[in-house]
Amino acid sequence: MSNLVIYRKYRPKTFSEVIGQEHVIRTITNAIKENMVSHGYLFAGPHGTGKTTLARLLAKALNCQQRKDGQFEPCNQCDSCLEINQGNAIDLIEIDAASNRGIDEIRELKEGIRFRPAKSKYKVFILDEAHQLSKDAANALLKTLEEPPSHAVFILATTESHKMIPTILSRCQTFDFRKLQMPEIIARLETILKQEKISYEPEVVKLIASQASGAMRDAESLLDEVVSFTGQNGKIALKEVQILLGLSDRGAIFQFINFLKDKKAKEAIEFIDQSIHKAVDPKEFIRAVIQHLREFLLLKIDIQLQSPIVLSLTSEEKKQFIDLAGGFTEQQIKAMLEKFMEAENKMRTATILQLPLELAIVEICLGK
Repeated sequence: MSNLVIYRKYRPKTFSEVIGQEHVIRTITNAIKENMVSHGYLFAGPHGTGKTTLARLLAKALNCQQRKDGQFEPCNQCDSCLEINQGNAIDLIEIDAASNRGIDEIRELKEGIRFRPAKSKYKVFILDEAHQLSKDAANALLKTLEEPPSHAVFILATTESHKMIPTILSRCQTFDFRKLQMPEIIARLETILKQEKISYEPEVVKLIASQASGAMRDAESLLDEVVSFTGQNGKIALKEVQILLGLSDRGAIFQFINFLKDKKAKEAIEFIDQSIHKAVDPKEFIRAVIQHLREFLLLKIDIQLQSPIVLSLTSEEKKQFIDLAGGFTEQQIKAMLEKFMEAENKMRTATILQLPLELAIVEICLGK
């Protein structure tokens, strides 16, 4: 593997390489083909879902020197495409609104807009975390969006579109990015590992995908950590990944929940203590328990979700999962969820980190 981190090395260079966001890609590529590109876009959605990647692809397609009419993919061979791929395109201006949120920065931007592109057809401005602009800066940007020069395209990216002022929203074409599905993330990770010629246990990619919360960038960053931790020459083992992430294996979660079912408070607390000595993170452990209990509750009321947990179970684990869920009533599961969610909140300020978890165990096992 090269020294380049995975999420940069495998960042999509064409629209066809992008995973998910089909609704966004279809609309944008049609606009490119028909030469009906807007001067203002807003890409909204969770972090790590491809907003900046698609913004760069749009910029690259618009300024590609070899793209013919009716086509939408950038060639990745002309000077313009290569400069964008290398991160040194003079007519692609990327601004982080989190650190450049003031009126002075936006005024500088407005001054720069007046000048035509140095080498390209369009001067493209990508404004990341646009919701963090100050009120004055947002109003200054609005004036530019209301009367943009013909050579300028603005792409605003945000994780919190509800914080944007309504008048900016009304001046932009808005696209909502969704979290990626677990099978999409798994397929992408498997492709990367295959190209890097790294062997792995099948459960590894499922575990990494389940920890990414629908964000491809997070999944690729986690994979980078895993490869660095385990080395490239050996086979990536599930146990090593669990150690790196501070997670308990599935059997341990099932065993702990079994103690709760049998009202064995002593055994459950001892189990927590032993897990912590094995470098299991109590906060990650309680999150995993909450996730499993949620799945139990959904199973009880006959809701079949394609959740990360269910998708990552083996056939034997699914049987254990269903059997274990059958040992509780809906009310018992609801009560446990409430106790553990309360404990998770208290752990943030607890002097003894695992104490709220231990108290929850006592209340569940010994309470009425």
